[in-house]
Amino acid sequence: MKYVQGEILTTDGFITGYISFEENQGVFEVRKGVPPEKPIVKGFILPTFVNAHIHIGDSFIRDKHLKLPCNVKDLVAPPYGLKHRLLKEASEQEILEGIQMSLGEMTNSGTSCFCDFREGGLIGIFQLRKAMKNSSVDSVILSRPSQMTYEKEELDRLLQNSNGVGLSSISDWEPAEIEKISKHVRKKKKLFALHASEVVRENIDRILDLRPNLLIHMIAATKADLDRVNDANIPIVVCPRSYAFFHLKNNLALMKKTGVTILLGTDNAMINTPDVGEEVRFLHNTGLFSLEELLTKVTYTPRKALNLDDCIQGRDLSEKFIVLERDSLKPLYVSK
Repeated sequence: MKYVQGEILTTDGFITGYISFEENQGVFEVRKGVPPEKPIVKGFILPTFVNAHIHIGDSFIRDKHLKLPCNVKDLVAPPYGLKHRLLKEASEQEILEGIQMSLGEMTNSGTSCFCDFREGGLIGIFQLRKAMKNSSVDSVILSRPSQMTYEKEELDRLLQNSNGVGLSSISDWEPAEIEKISKHVRKKKKLFALHASEVVRENIDRILDLRPNLLIHMIAATKADLDRVNDANIPIVVCPRSYAFFHLKNNLALMKKTGVTILLGTDNAMINTPDVGEEVRFLHNTGLFSLEELLTKVTYTPRKALNLDDCIQGRDLSEKFIVLERDSLKPLYVSK
């Protein structure tokens, strides 16, 4: 039997105790107090991370060490941003190797699931599944039409092979096209998500009329916008390191004040490593959120928002867990 000891994150906050476990044997128990034997590590004990927003397909670009433009439109806006041009030029092998690199980084940093905005239509989905064949990391795949239009047959096939649809902002789409897509996704009872108010504020009526399950960014939204999102009970995923890269102002203090549900993601893998723990460490240094709040935003909150069920029924903690060093918040132990 092995033991880890420290502050255990539960849905009600931290408790002091220990976990006894046997790797790969399903033996797992959470207890208060002191373990009967010396623990292998001590620190903050919590469920494995969930990265609530990533574009993992562009991971290969990070390996090119290019000088990327720090402008959202020039770098990532579809269909002519640099990222999309590089994706079209890349071989499948390049893309697969880049995804596998990011999957390895997530495994080592304690991320057990990620929500990917999957560009490239059906081919993009199949590439991701191919890259993940031997990975222990799980995914929530939000697919995207191959063109900026609604095609019923294509969308049916996308939804048969993914968990839903994740689109760029309403500013990129013709209103009629995006409305048809959102209606179709809702009819199929799948997740519908989109980027919103990242660089400039976008019309909140148009956004909410699409009835999204998840919004990405919203950092240019007003208090009135955030209040309405909160009233609609729609979670918002924020990606602080991405905003720093693009020199974007954010409204995270306002988000906290309005009480919207916040998740954390790493955004484009060509810019940032897919370690969502880095987002925690980045925000912890600002003092805006408590450590308990931040760790909850990458464990329990995204599991609820994305309907994940890997935490054991009747318990707070999953059999897959990580232990963080108390000062650096870096992983000391990641369960297999």
